Amino acid sequence: MGKKKEKITYIDDGRTIADMSGVSHGFSAPRRKSVVAGAGLKEQLRTFWGAMKMMFLPTLAVAGGMLTVYLILALIFWLQAH
Repeated sequence: MGKKKEKITYIDDGRTIADMSGVSHGFSAPRRKSVVAGAGLKEQLRTFWGAMKMMFLPTLAVAGGMLTVYLILALIFWLQAH
């Protein structure tokens, strides 16, 4: 037949991916401190604008699609009225 699929075994070696000690477990409002410890305003703004640039074209495409649908529907309603 074919090869038998190997089962993947995960081993906990004690390392952590992220320090979760500062995360609150309630539903309180977030504090106005820096999310990333040690990151300055310049790094935070660079990250923010990088994310905004990545979302600019998809946002523009969705807005353009919505405008196109609106104009088509407006034309249809206008033609029915006349």
